[in-house]
Amino acid sequence: MATFLLEVGTEELPASFVGEALAQWRSRIASELTEQFLTPEAVEFYGTPRRLAILVKGLPVRQPDRDEEFKGPPAEKAFKHGKPTKAAEGFARSRGVAVADLEVRETQKGAFIFVQQKIPGRPAADILTELIPQWILELEGRRFMRWGDGDKRFPRPIRWLVSLLDDAVLPIRLENGSETCASDRISQGHRVLHPNPVVLSHADDYSSALKAAYVLVDPQERSTRISTQIKAAAQSVNGYPVISPDLLAEVTQLVEWPTAVVGKFDLEFLALPPEVVTMEMESHQRYFPVRKSADSRELLPYFVTISNGNPAKSNLIAEGNGRVIRARLSDGKFFFDADQTIPLADYVPKLETVTFEERLGSLRDKVKRFCGIAERIADQLQLNPAERTTIQRAALLCKADLVTQMVGEFPELQGVMGQKYSLSSGESEAVATAIFEHYLPRGAGDALPQSLAGQVVGIADRLDTLVGIFSLDMTPTGSSDPFALRRAANAIVNIIWAASSPLNLQQLLQDVIEDFAAAPETPVKDAAALQTQLQDFFLQRIRTLLQEEQGIDYDLVKAVLGEDDPEYAERALVDVLDVGDRAIFLQAIRANGTLERIYETVNRASRLAAQGDLDTHSLDPTAVVNSELFQQPSENAFYETLQQLEPQTQAARTERDYRQLVASLEQAAPVVSRFFDGPESVLVMDDDPDIRRNRLNLLGLLRNHARVLADFGAIVKQ
Repeated sequence: MATFLLEVGTEELPASFVGEALAQWRSRIASELTEQFLTPEAVEFYGTPRRLAILVKGLPVRQPDRDEEFKGPPAEKAFKHGKPTKAAEGFARSRGVAVADLEVRETQKGAFIFVQQKIPGRPAADILTELIPQWILELEGRRFMRWGDGDKRFPRPIRWLVSLLDDAVLPIRLENGSETCASDRISQGHRVLHPNPVVLSHADDYSSALKAAYVLVDPQERSTRISTQIKAAAQSVNGYPVISPDLLAEVTQLVEWPTAVVGKFDLEFLALPPEVVTMEMESHQRYFPVRKSADSRELLPYFVTISNGNPAKSNLIAEGNGRVIRARLSDGKFFFDADQTIPLADYVPKLETVTFEERLGSLRDKVKRFCGIAERIADQLQLNPAERTTIQRAALLCKADLVTQMVGEFPELQGVMGQKYSLSSGESEAVATAIFEHYLPRGAGDALPQSLAGQVVGIADRLDTLVGIFSLDMTPTGSSDPFALRRAANAIVNIIWAASSPLNLQQLLQDVIEDFAAAPETPVKDAAALQTQLQDFFLQRIRTLLQEEQGIDYDLVKAVLGEDDPEYAERALVDVLDVGDRAIFLQAIRANGTLERIYETVNRASRLAAQGDLDTHSLDPTAVVNSELFQQPSENAFYETLQQLEPQTQAARTERDYRQLVASLEQAAPVVSRFFDGPESVLVMDDDPDIRRNRLNLLGLLRNHARVLADFGAIVKQ
């Protein structure tokens, strides 16, 4: 077994590309080696701003010899009158064998010719020499560049290659116009701390040799060291660091030999909102802010930066970074003070100058539309005048901060600054909170709005976007979703579920589309088609959320959405809250075994009931069953059970509490069993049409009661 090392040395790579490139290599290199019968014991992936590397351990030095069978053309084409044709001769020639080595064998598709061959294993060195250029040049990413006078593309120019199989250099050449990069055993150390070349005598020496040259090639090791140093640095000033996972990941790929340095800024900047100070540090400077304590939002006038320079010059590095952040914070203070010279409401007319979407008008037009949608939601929820006033004020102001200088500089602070500026303008706490919360959730796993106004305005804003963009036929396709419509629909559903909001989304969509279609210069061409599109889109989002976020089994999701029943599926949008409750309840009774106990009873009844004509809404046995036609006691018992079941079903539907309904279905199981089997059983498909219809109606009623919970026909028996 051998150790193989590949290092691609470059000029400083974009931080994002290092992780992307290593992920691509992880997905292909081990599997491609296995395909070549060179399965390694382990493959390690390394990367820094100046290099990408793989270290393959336990690599076979050559492929094993192997016997392989190759299939040729059909026998009838390979031989005519017992003599080989050109087809046979060509196949033999392509495999490097004599025609006499071919054999005819029967298969399911007829007779074909075959040849058995012993394939000698090739040296691993030869195979690696073929694969390595592909591994390097087939990496994908953004902002690739050409360098020199060649047409090769890479994020940054490639400056050196190390390719070692144990202690031997594998000859690799990357030609790029007049430039040629040939493999060697010479790597490069830290640009400042070890500017001399690093000569590698053996592939196994890679990590230790580079560490001696002040390069930590393992990203995980660098990340751990950075995190540890940040915490120690913050503790040195009696603080607690704010370590954003995204920033930590980025900084890890910006340095080769990390050194945490504590910097300081003027106390006056702590008067700024902590979000502004934090954003200035993290977004512009890649600094880690320092708080007073782990559970406090109050900042200290310090920051931690990760240097890739000489640790002996940390004081100079701290001073330089302190000057930079002071300049940044001065800009932030200027924006903050300037923005507050006028009330937040005075920014609303300026939204006319910002285009939301060319055919949908300005942001001011959008605000007007979703103010109307918010009123529609308030009508459905029967809100009182005070609640409506808060919602309308929040809806009017919620986008105003987009035209402030601070949000122009830091778009990530939208909503945050709106909350701050609304309070300084004298708006109520409820309005300010709603302005911030209407953006929530900003992504998967984010917090949801807690205030009623934040929930209503958030739903209204997203509904306007969905209806408007769908009306332009700009629906998401594959991974393309530039207006984040999937995220918007997910947020609406999650807000409804979390807030236990009894919104009729079906009616709300219809109302919004009608309002949209009635507006002048509307892009809506076919309101009914648009309604269907959006309904299907929301149903798909509900399906995805139930399966991926709630962990509901796929068949139970189908059962609550009624895959093949449009009317049943529509029910999910009429009561979004209910569909979530039913899915979670079904998963729970599957886990405790209750679902299995009622499954056969309901499904057997449903299959036969399908041969009748009872509509799926009927629940009252007295309206559709004639007790005078009963011929067996089991029919009467079935009838009485249905009478007792009706109030339980109605209560379950009204209160969205399905426990009693399921308990009643469990109690009905032996009664239905006697109806089908045993001495009291009946023949459902009786020759008498009235008796047959009567019995089918009994079964149809049981099916209908169960359908209040789910379409049992979609459930897969486990």
